[in-house]
Amino acid sequence: MIVRRVGVQGFWPRFMLRVGLLVLGVVAPLAAQEDFGFGFGDETEEAPSSSGGFSFISGARVSGEVSAQLLGYGDDFTSSFTIKDTTLGDVFSGKLNFSASGSNAEAVINLNLAPVFDGSASPVAIDEAYLRAYFGGFTIEGGLRKLTWGKADSLGPLDVVNPLDYSDLTNMTDIMGRKIARPLIHASYSLGSFSKLEGVFIPWFEGHRFANEGRWAPSQLTDLPDQMTAATGAYIIASAPPTIPSAMLPTILEGLPSDPPAFEYPKTDTLKYAQAGLRFTTTIGSSDIGVQYYFGRLPRPAVTLNGVKDFWKQMDFSNPMEPIYTGTITPTITYNWYHQIGLDYAQVIAGFNLRAELAGNITEDSAGDNGSVYNPSIAWSVGFDRDVVWGINLNLQATESIRLLNDQAGGNIALDTEAGTDMTTTRITGVLSKKLLRDELELKVTGIWGIEDKDFFILPAIIWTKGDVAVELSGGILGGDAAGELGQYHRNGFVKALVTYSF
Repeated sequence: MIVRRVGVQGFWPRFMLRVGLLVLGVVAPLAAQEDFGFGFGDETEEAPSSSGGFSFISGARVSGEVSAQLLGYGDDFTSSFTIKDTTLGDVFSGKLNFSASGSNAEAVINLNLAPVFDGSASPVAIDEAYLRAYFGGFTIEGGLRKLTWGKADSLGPLDVVNPLDYSDLTNMTDIMGRKIARPLIHASYSLGSFSKLEGVFIPWFEGHRFANEGRWAPSQLTDLPDQMTAATGAYIIASAPPTIPSAMLPTILEGLPSDPPAFEYPKTDTLKYAQAGLRFTTTIGSSDIGVQYYFGRLPRPAVTLNGVKDFWKQMDFSNPMEPIYTGTITPTITYNWYHQIGLDYAQVIAGFNLRAELAGNITEDSAGDNGSVYNPSIAWSVGFDRDVVWGINLNLQATESIRLLNDQAGGNIALDTEAGTDMTTTRITGVLSKKLLRDELELKVTGIWGIEDKDFFILPAIIWTKGDVAVELSGGILGGDAAGELGQYHRNGFVKALVTYSF
């Protein structure tokens, strides 16, 4: 697995105030323009209600939440319970949601708020911002948006529109919170009461986001340069012509650059990286069926080294005592094109809410022997939820990806981006939950098990909700094979206390 580094963009801390003034400045003039379609009337103000939010002008609404949180990791304390040099996460965070709606349109701006004490970034970030217009059965929206495709409760193979943020796994259960909003145009058309056709166009691309340093930086990123260097040396030795004395190989390797290669990610905010998809959903009897096609980029980059295979062709042996390498070995990082054809299905049978997805991912590597391109693959997910006993609800999902043409995959990471990885990647996700005291108290535990990696992530939680206030005590336990995608974080067990007021 290769991962993308986290980028940080900052802007003035007063941006939140400016956005608020901008919303007021745009909404107020529209109030007098009845032909525009928003239909604002006289200015009125409502008190916050249990439904969330309040209106300050007819058709306009503000809602959000404010949270106080303490987050501690298992290694934040020594064996003698002495507090180490550590932090307790973002003590304050919040969300502000602005919306304005009328008979034919709706505008939404959702902001995430978080303190930044060192001034390295803005305390305000746009989560979503879009405009939606209605024309009978036709709806079109544009802006920064998060979409969900497919029917899986947890992430399924058909939910491909938005990349994910893996830079902090303490919010692993918040799927929409982990999604990264993308600039897009999304249109849908209702075909009768039970069918819908929708399409999406995304003008540029962003891959999954991972931390490049700190406790959540994956080893696949931090170890990659050294692994590439070792793999290059191994290939050079293994592919040496028989005319080269083995005693000369150490001298040749010493002549190569000693520093690990520097990886630079491609610029993806251009139309060259545009993506698009179509999706059709309908109901046949008691079954919900979906079919989709997506043409885009795989969210994980493919990394190989150019020049390794031609190494011996670019060696100058004019001076046998001091051979010179005249070529270059440079990293190549690409986001591969792929076509996805997918089907999904949902139905209630004998009290089980069943869901299933199947996807075929077709890449440019139709022969499976191009190391700079991921092989084609098949992915599927099957899941259900049901109340099992004593009011306990079980939500269970299995997801798997199967690499095709696996026998053509190479074994050297410098030459094949999938070298050293399993042909299949299978993960089981389960959630057990029970509500008590008139649904005010919820006990919940989420478990994730990686079968091939033999690792796991367990997240227990106790949530008490009273009106518009929620108190949560939760934690995370990671373990298993230290080389697994989850097991590598086995030292990152955490406990989190959170109080949230929603308005």
